[in-house]
Amino acid sequence: MQPLLWLALCLVVVTSWGILGVFEKLASNELPPTRALVWVAIGFIVVQAGVVFPHAVWRYSAASLTWGLVNGVFTAVGFLALLSAMRHGGKASVVEPLSALYPALVAFLAPTFLGERTTLAHTMGIVCAFVAVVLFTLERPAQKRESGSE
Repeated sequence: MQPLLWLALCLVVVTSWGILGVFEKLASNELPPTRALVWVAIGFIVVQAGVVFPHAVWRYSAASLTWGLVNGVFTAVGFLALLSAMRHGGKASVVEPLSALYPALVAFLAPTFLGERTTLAHTMGIVCAFVAVVLFTLERPAQKRESGSE
């Protein structure tokens, strides 16, 4: 395995999904979540045309294709909820970090479903992620202007 390759790819994810959060909010300002999801699907198809068609889909097992399909369903449901949260008043600066807690759920499920082991450091990282998101979501109360004091 090439250690720098996975790290570079993770940075592509961070960059892509970070920029994505801005466009999600812009889209949800104008489009209902169900319509925005259609355009997201079209975007997926555009990218998939370049990466799927050169390879024969049928050379993979039915189980792996089923897992991919289930992944797509959960992606669509989560994305629809994310767009709905933005459409219904959520700020991108709050909704995106809060929704980004999904890896913490993966870390909790991985030992049971994937046989992966977590360490105390992993657990502490998950706790820190939750604390960070709570801090992100705290709203500063609006300060009242003192009238007549001038």
